Amino acid sequence: MMAVEAISPDWEFDRFDDGSQKIHTEVQLKNYGKFLEDYTSQLRGIEDALDDSIGDVWDFTLDPIALKLLPYEQSSLLELIKTENKVLNKVITVFAALCSEIKKLKYEAETKFYNGLLYYGEGVSDTSVVEGDSQVQMGRFISFLQELSCFVSRCFEVVVNVIHQLASLYNSSKSSTKIIESSGVHFQTVYEQLGELLVVLLTLDEIMENHNTLKEHWKMYKRLLKSVHHNPSKFAIPEEKLKPFEKLLLKLEGQLLDGMIFQACVEQRFDNPGEGVSVSKNSAFAEEFAHNIRTIFANVESKLGEPSEIDQRDKYAAVCGLFVLHFHIFRTVDKKLYKALLDVCKKVPAVTLTANIIWYSDAFLVSKVPAAAKLMDKKSLQSIRAQRETYLQQKAQTLTKEVQSYYVFVTSWMMKMESILSKEQRSDKFTEDLSSRCSIFVQGILYAYSLSTIIRTTMNLYMSTQKPMTKTSVKALCRLVELLKAVEHMFHRRSMVVADSVSHINQQLQSQALASIATAKKRVISDRKYSEQRLDVLSALVLAENALNGPSTRERRLVVSLALSVGTQMKTFKDEELLPLQLVLKKLDLISELRERVKVQCDCSFLYWHRAVFPIYLDDVYDNAVDAARIHYMFSALRDCVPTMLHARHLESCDQLLESYDNETMQVFNEHLLDKLCKEIEKDLRLSVHTHLKLDDRNPFKVGMKDLAHLFSLKPIRFFNRFIDIKAYVTHYLDKTFYNLTTVALHDWATYSEMRNLATQRYGLTMTEAHLPSQTLEQGLDVLEIMRNIHVFVSRYLYNLNNQIFIERTSNNKHLNTINIRHIANSIRTHGTGIMNTTVNFTYQFLRKKFYIFSQFMYDEHIKSRLIKDIRFFRETKDQSDQKYPFERAEKFNRGIRKLGITPDGQSYLDQFRQLISQIGNAMGYVRMIRSGGLHCCSSAIRFVPDLEDIVNFEELVKEEGLSEETQKAASVLDSVLGDLTSNSAEGTEYFKMLVGVFSPEFRSVKNMHLRNFYMIVPPLTVNFVEHSISCKEKLNKKNKGGAAFTDDGFAMGVAYILKLLDQYQEFDSLHWFQSVRDKYLKEMSAVVKEQNVQASGQDEKLLQTMNLTQKRLDVYLQEFELLYFSLSSARIFFRADKTAAEENQEKKDREEASKSADSSSSSSASDPAPK
Repeated sequence: MMAVEAISPDWEFDRFDDGSQKIHTEVQLKNYGKFLEDYTSQLRGIEDALDDSIGDVWDFTLDPIALKLLPYEQSSLLELIKTENKVLNKVITVFAALCSEIKKLKYEAETKFYNGLLYYGEGVSDTSVVEGDSQVQMGRFISFLQELSCFVSRCFEVVVNVIHQLASLYNSSKSSTKIIESSGVHFQTVYEQLGELLVVLLTLDEIMENHNTLKEHWKMYKRLLKSVHHNPSKFAIPEEKLKPFEKLLLKLEGQLLDGMIFQACVEQRFDNPGEGVSVSKNSAFAEEFAHNIRTIFANVESKLGEPSEIDQRDKYAAVCGLFVLHFHIFRTVDKKLYKALLDVCKKVPAVTLTANIIWYSDAFLVSKVPAAAKLMDKKSLQSIRAQRETYLQQKAQTLTKEVQSYYVFVTSWMMKMESILSKEQRSDKFTEDLSSRCSIFVQGILYAYSLSTIIRTTMNLYMSTQKPMTKTSVKALCRLVELLKAVEHMFHRRSMVVADSVSHINQQLQSQALASIATAKKRVISDRKYSEQRLDVLSALVLAENALNGPSTRERRLVVSLALSVGTQMKTFKDEELLPLQLVLKKLDLISELRERVKVQCDCSFLYWHRAVFPIYLDDVYDNAVDAARIHYMFSALRDCVPTMLHARHLESCDQLLESYDNETMQVFNEHLLDKLCKEIEKDLRLSVHTHLKLDDRNPFKVGMKDLAHLFSLKPIRFFNRFIDIKAYVTHYLDKTFYNLTTVALHDWATYSEMRNLATQRYGLTMTEAHLPSQTLEQGLDVLEIMRNIHVFVSRYLYNLNNQIFIERTSNNKHLNTINIRHIANSIRTHGTGIMNTTVNFTYQFLRKKFYIFSQFMYDEHIKSRLIKDIRFFRETKDQSDQKYPFERAEKFNRGIRKLGITPDGQSYLDQFRQLISQIGNAMGYVRMIRSGGLHCCSSAIRFVPDLEDIVNFEELVKEEGLSEETQKAASVLDSVLGDLTSNSAEGTEYFKMLVGVFSPEFRSVKNMHLRNFYMIVPPLTVNFVEHSISCKEKLNKKNKGGAAFTDDGFAMGVAYILKLLDQYQEFDSLHWFQSVRDKYLKEMSAVVKEQNVQASGQDEKLLQTMNLTQKRLDVYLQEFELLYFSLSSARIFFRADKTAAEENQEKKDREEASKSADSSSSSSASDPAPK
């Protein structure tokens, strides 16, 4: 423009518009638009690159921030309503102000007063009510009732004012001047708002009517006041204050508690001659009032029960309220309308006013307009009641079908929402896109309304008629609650996109309305005949345009609807223009308050009054775990009660109510889902691990199968200020149970480990290891325990040489404990390798005591004399007996000792001596096992070292790298540990050598000459041992297994050890004892065989049987002697029986000399000079 201005004046006359400038600007605009789009996508790219979690999806449970889309009006009504037409300004300002006030009053009632009254008396459990509690609650509540009383009075004033304002606008008296030409003006909005205010009063009445607790407590409180009256000093209350207080209570009771709030409102005196307003005699106003009721009703009735129904039910209640008000002011009844109002009851059996308060319009109309009720026949009124019951019966049958159809509707709607919101918007199809978004949003609201209506009406009707609901119905209704919440979640999840779209849609709708108004305005201006009425219309249209040219706040939309009430008279709009305009404004209303509408409709706080359905619902979730995720929706519905509870005023603080609700819900949740789940999972794991036992039939085809794993894939559920994590709860329960049960019976640890692993595999639970010492079958007795009680251990356990295992001799339990190398290795791992030397030390102390007894026995005169006798006998007769010690001598010795005396349990001295030697042998066996266990433990510890021959020195490496001092310390510790392990695992200390070395000098000394006879007592000992061993083995097959055993290699170990200490292997071998035994038995067996051959011809059965038994016995004895011989030979290897003490010493000397000579040769080679 500036460029054009600067052109010299002589060009000016020749200027013409060839349209090129317009084309040019369009091109520039397009380029600018494209640049912005590119720039936006670049920014989004950067944002995505920087942050991986920025999403358009909002999680319902974790919202630190929420978007509020409601536009907020900054300017006052006076600023909004500005036209040249001063009178019109005033009229519209008055009604706009009244409507705004009614909205505020309604909001206050819905949030504060309804909830305060409804929750009165809740949160106190019936069991814990103390005498006087009720009065205290009522005492706290009085101030709330006082506030309510002020609120009701204000409502009354507003109703009167609205009526007065309308009456003065539609004035039929000739004398008064007309404010504006009102014949074609119908302020329908004002009547609708008035109706809403009447519904508020009506709701308060219904709440009071249904609130028995409140009435009870009120009576108690009045009684309490009487007693205060008689004795005011006791309660420290001045008497002069009591009277006014009692008066106040009477006023409150009369105004609020008698259920007459609505009645009192409509029966007010509306005529006020002082203000010059005539109401009841004003025929024009009466007609206008009736006309508006009819119009509103016609709009409402056509939509009721339709899929596009939104808030028509509430409007229906408002119409009924207006009808009663009209009747009370003008005392006329439109019978046709009255009948039509009653007929609606067939479609709408009841209207939920708030929470669990349900309202029957027929009862209301009959009681409030008795004049008209007389004209109705009784039958039609009864049929309405019957209709209500049939409605409930039908609902019970159709609910499941409804659930299915709504399920399909809502899920498909959600899919549409997802798809339409995630599509990139194209600039050329922007308007279509917005229209489709708008209709999808509206559709969502419609679904929310219809779902909410079904749930509330059905639940509250059942509650109000006190009829029981079937489980199927309860489950169906809970499904509907989930769907309702799903709709809300859908809007919430896509908050970002919805917020973005809403402002665009609002603009689009506003521009459509503006276009429509502009056409009408042109039409008015083009008509040249100006009249006052036409000016009013024009001003009203201008006002509507101005109001639409801004954010779509509630005040502006109100001004638009009021302005259009004036602006649509005199056919300014054609019929085909007016309907679309009304539709656009309706949509504008919905979209502007989208989030608020959704929130109100999807608010499930009424579930507080139907908490009984929750257990049934949880059982259903538990039984059909496949879609367990729906439980989030139910908890979200239960959370809706929280904001409403904050208005409770009868307790010290509303936290008590919240806490009681929280506890109650959690208790039900634990009982009906969590605890059941824990028990079921535990049972399943137990049965799966114990499949080897005979259990009930677990065939899933017969008993069915429940897959509870679905419940563990749920996200944690938010409730109050906690998250309920089902998976964590069950895991904790199982961990706790398994831990406690393992501590009770340590030997079950393996079973519980298996169950832990199974829980991880089957249900994905991350279990905690119990870390209890697995002091169990696997570990047997602990080395420390054995060490402390080694004297008990060697007498109670039997040694098996070949398997290197100890077995308990007898036990009171069903099983015998065993100890093997692995157990010992486990113990050493637990206590450290240091324990090995201590154990050997303890064994040495034990052996000293035992050898003292051994020496005493050998010194005993009876024993010594017999042994010397036997030695002499053998020396004399060895040539005749082929160098073999005769078996008969040994047997005779064994029997002879029995004559010396027997212990109470039938043991001879030789038996006890044999036991002593077995115990010494057991101790040696234990030492051997300790050594093997130590090697086992070291080798398993060092198995991670790659090469034992070449272990790097970590300390040096760390020093080279110049690392910190702490690291160097750590490295040197590591080196020493590795060094210990390698030395231990390589040789292992030779404990046997040590134990031989420590005792042999003493044994072989001159003062212990009596021990030299030991080799001679070995043959009788072996005979004694074999007899004992056979009797033990025979007991294995008997029922009473006391004293049964199948191995006792301790004896062989003991004999081998003592022979080594005395260096008597050669002496013992010279007896050729085992050869002698073999010869004896073979000889006897061949004799028996011969005898059998002789007797076979004699046919003597009994004798033959005896022969067979004899043969068997001889077999067994020979086998036992052979076994003992093998064991003894094995045991001798440990003590190097091939060499005598003298030979060993000689070997030692040779070794020392060899090493010395090696040393000297190496040193001499170093000192010799190298040859030239």
